[in-house]
Amino acid sequence: MLAVLTLAGPAMGAGPSLAMLDQLSPGRWEVRFREAGVPPQRLCLASGHGLIKLRHPGAACERFVVEGGPGHVVVQYTCKGRGYGRTRIRKESTQLAQIDSQGIANGLPFDFTAEARRVGDCNGG
Repeated sequence: MLAVLTLAGPAMGAGPSLAMLDQLSPGRWEVRFREAGVPPQRLCLASGHGLIKLRHPGAACERFVVEGGPGHVVVQYTCKGRGYGRTRIRKESTQLAQIDSQGIANGLPFDFTAEARRVGDCNGG
């Protein structure tokens, strides 16, 4: 029994599973939603972790890594009193990622796909 708990421990940790997000370049990113009429969103990101909860910016949320690998990550998160989401991010390069996310924000459901592309540095552009 102890051996099973020891083996399960590292697999349950979020650090290694989210490592792919640290490979995305920091800077100004533009998120283009694939929904008609939704304008692009520009963000200044210190790391790819900022792409996880686009519908819950600034909220303190608990997250659980469902799946992760060298080129993708799936994260489920809950923002107490504000909603929840499940986001899949697929890295195409250090400056390009594909995002699929769905959940509840402000009492309303959301479901979107988007492309996130680094477009420059945060200072000035």
